[in-house]
Amino acid sequence: MNDWSLNRREFILGSTALLGLSSLPQLLKGELPKSIKNVGLIGAGWYGKSDLFRLLQVADVEVLAVCDVDKRHLKEAAQLIAERQKSKNTPKTYADYRKMLSAHQFDLILIGTPDHWHALTAIAAMEAGAHVYLQKPISVDVMEGEALLATARKLNRKVQIGTQRRSTPHMIDAKENIVDKGLLGNISHVEMCCYYHMRNNENPDLKPIPDFLDYEMWTGPAPMRPYDHLPHGGWWRSFMEYGNGITGDMCVHMFDTVRWMLNLGWPTKIDAYGGIYVQKEGKSNIADTQTAVFQYEHLNCVWQHRTWGTAADPEFPWAFILYGDKGTLKGSTMKYEFIPLKGERIKKDVVLEKEAYPEDLKEARIEINAAPATRKHMQNLLKAIENDELPVADIEQGHISTASCILANISMKLGRPVEYDPKRKICLNDPEATQLLKRAYRGPWKHPYKSS
Repeated sequence: MNDWSLNRREFILGSTALLGLSSLPQLLKGELPKSIKNVGLIGAGWYGKSDLFRLLQVADVEVLAVCDVDKRHLKEAAQLIAERQKSKNTPKTYADYRKMLSAHQFDLILIGTPDHWHALTAIAAMEAGAHVYLQKPISVDVMEGEALLATARKLNRKVQIGTQRRSTPHMIDAKENIVDKGLLGNISHVEMCCYYHMRNNENPDLKPIPDFLDYEMWTGPAPMRPYDHLPHGGWWRSFMEYGNGITGDMCVHMFDTVRWMLNLGWPTKIDAYGGIYVQKEGKSNIADTQTAVFQYEHLNCVWQHRTWGTAADPEFPWAFILYGDKGTLKGSTMKYEFIPLKGERIKKDVVLEKEAYPEDLKEARIEINAAPATRKHMQNLLKAIENDELPVADIEQGHISTASCILANISMKLGRPVEYDPKRKICLNDPEATQLLKRAYRGPWKHPYKSS
């Protein structure tokens, strides 16, 4: 694989032939037209397409191009996009996101790659002039997140993170009508959990790499495992080489929701423990059991996941619980329930919008309960771009939620609490933990964080 890269200066000079010299001052200033028209997708698997289809439902955009390292994904995505977008044009297809970004001028890029590709693709998209919709977690190490945040602020790009609970109708109702109105009273304890049996425990033999997959490019900056399974069918989530385990996958959603509801910033200390306690038969190296405590002044937010056994509450298997001295609020992607010390319980279910968007019912693998939230998330991003304001799930909020989960994994690995200082970008009094904030990249890829 050739290690060619497209820096900002080369992009501007190479683009003048297409855009005209009059566009050059605007590009140099990092400015964009207010209207969002030209869109691209990097990562055309299940959720990348799902996010894009939600955008197409609420905005008249033109998908110019799509990128994926799987030829089958590209073919399917191009066909489905042509069917769904108003112009009926078939987008161009690319196997290398750098070539895609150099060939077109995009207003917005959606990124649905595996986690280990989030930072490099999002930074490249911003440097090429686009705003970004980026799936969570934003990074696989803390310093990738710092680089993403710095780039977004430097170039004034709006970056919406796919922590769409902030745009979920029944969650908004719970925040506005339960939390913000003080019905919980003094909140001093939070529990968050996931008890889904979602950890892959297979032990497959080595296999030849299929001809439709560029495994070298799929691996990119991450360590390369011997090929034993199609990675992007979900197998990659079984390995810390490519993600942050179940805490980084599932806790990031619930912790982000809690922080949004309670207006919390960085935790002061994070303490976590766990490991592979039960499911030892497979190749997976992510924890099947983990508890993490995110500490704030007069408040602890406690996460627990198990990929075995039964849920503590079968009605809320992936959820958060806010404990106040006047009542308790339970919330999940499907509903919420407020249980006061005195008075009637309040319940609200998820909004599905089946009547307004009947095409949802025909879409393969759609998370129909999340579709309304993702549509609102897209609308919020477009409004933020139009008004030059931060979206509801801004990159800084995504960074705090993601990095906190990564720090929980670091704490578990080291067997001691960690305290991250976001100003100095170190773990206080812990050089070993600080070293783990930035992981080594596989060559020829270069880590995006550069210390000042």
